Amino acid sequence: MYTLEKIKKEIAKQINQALGQRVVQASDLVSPTNAEFGDLSLACFAVSKKIRKTPVETAGWLVSEIRAVGAIAGLKSVGPYVNFTLDKTKLVKDVIQQINKLKDEYGLNNSGKNKRVMIEYSNANTHKEYHVGHLRNVCYGDAVTKILFANGFKTIPVSYINDFGIHVAKTLWAYLEFYQEKKLLKDKGYFLGQIYVRAVQELEKNPMAKEMVIFMMKKIESRKGAEYKLWQKTRQWSLEQFNKIYRELDIKFDYVYYESEFILKGLKKVEELYKKEFLIKSEGAIIADLNKYNLGVLMFLRSDGTALYPVADIPLAIEKFKKYKLDKSIYVVDVRQSLYFKQLFKVLELLGYKKEMIHLGYEFVKLPSGMMSSRSGNVITYEDLQEQVLKRAKSETKKRHKDWSEKKIERVATIIANGAIKFEMVKIGADQVITFDINQALRFDGFTAAYLQYTYARINSILKKHNANLRIDANITNCEYANLKEAKEHELVMELAKYPEIVLKAGKNYDPSEVAKYLFNLARIFNDYYHSTPVLKAEKEVRNARLSLIIAINQAIANGLNLLGIAVLEEM
Repeated sequence: MYTLEKIKKEIAKQINQALGQRVVQASDLVSPTNAEFGDLSLACFAVSKKIRKTPVETAGWLVSEIRAVGAIAGLKSVGPYVNFTLDKTKLVKDVIQQINKLKDEYGLNNSGKNKRVMIEYSNANTHKEYHVGHLRNVCYGDAVTKILFANGFKTIPVSYINDFGIHVAKTLWAYLEFYQEKKLLKDKGYFLGQIYVRAVQELEKNPMAKEMVIFMMKKIESRKGAEYKLWQKTRQWSLEQFNKIYRELDIKFDYVYYESEFILKGLKKVEELYKKEFLIKSEGAIIADLNKYNLGVLMFLRSDGTALYPVADIPLAIEKFKKYKLDKSIYVVDVRQSLYFKQLFKVLELLGYKKEMIHLGYEFVKLPSGMMSSRSGNVITYEDLQEQVLKRAKSETKKRHKDWSEKKIERVATIIANGAIKFEMVKIGADQVITFDINQALRFDGFTAAYLQYTYARINSILKKHNANLRIDANITNCEYANLKEAKEHELVMELAKYPEIVLKAGKNYDPSEVAKYLFNLARIFNDYYHSTPVLKAEKEVRNARLSLIIAINQAIANGLNLLGIAVLEEM
């Protein structure tokens, strides 16, 4: 059990003993809004109803009934709150020693009880551009996967590639119409994305061409002829592009599904459900009428016979549950698909699949100039963004380290660039729109990955100067923790103690931004502390205690960044 959790349970036990009934839980004890009030606080509003006193009277009564023993150094009532001050020396010793012992495992818990959960994300479309909006999906999905694993779930990350939709037909029509004789770019997947933008623009100008696109789609679905062979060849271009992106971002999937693998199964399922009158025909289209569930109509086949998303999604969901025996299935797809997933889950439920299914929606990514649009071409593709961020990171690294080799600059700049991209995608809640600003993303101060990586590297530098070489030597671990008397030191220890709670909260809410905000606050407090408090120049006993503290801080930063898929750097 983690230190802060143990302390909270001890306090809750004392309170419940005084009340003669179990009313207060450990989670009811929170950090007060003002640190001067104490370390933990209990609001007495709910408790007061149980003992028929006012909240203020209840707070005063509890203070008279609870003893300052164990981890409790003192307590006092402030209006309707009971505020607890903790034994600082005991707290710092327990927290730092626990971090030193657990290292990379500090913050992990078993709340998930090894339940099997599949997270489906990075549902990119072949034959389209891979842009900054897709990056939010893949970074969010990867972070959720890592956070759920840290919470004791058996996580199964998978990707589902849309390689068989009408967008493919649009791109291939434009390719044959405008690009067949042109020299291909080296990055063919990127090239297909450019063709897709052209296709959408040309189709708006030429409505008659839409018939050619529908013809193209049917030829691809027939799995015969030149059009199908062209689909096979160009599909591979996109897949090679995706794999390159995943390698660069260090994203790994246990399995990758493809829409084309499930279309035929889905069409058979549609035929079966139509015969059973589960699906009906409406104006030539095949639909599921979900109006009695206030979910409108879900279309499976267009009136021209071409398939829509649920045709493949239904057999895919069934296979996932059967093959992996899932306890939970999570879909990471943007908020525009919220109604669709409610409809999909209802259809699966009506078909007898009553497993837990969750749609994790996320808001748009926009540029400082406005919303992105494939239609207008106003997008930042992954390749363009990565090139710009890496170029800027290299420039900053060269300025700081003129003596470094090009190879070292490249390695460090790549880690900084990837960290910047990932952090911007997860640092705010999924329900908020992101405005991606490259200038902001690479700042070495403020709410950025570079700031956190720089803080880690700064602590590393201190430890190297001390000759610690990132190992916790006997002199440091056997230090006298009572020497950590500064207010900032206590604040840092309290932050370190909260980390396991942050991991748990982020897992419950599927919210990586909880980890990002925590890390920024921890780094900010440390940097304020380091500017005002000597570490290496302090007396030996004090120095060793402070070194022990900052080693623990670095461990927490490394652990938290790992949950966000971001690497740390020993020097920057």
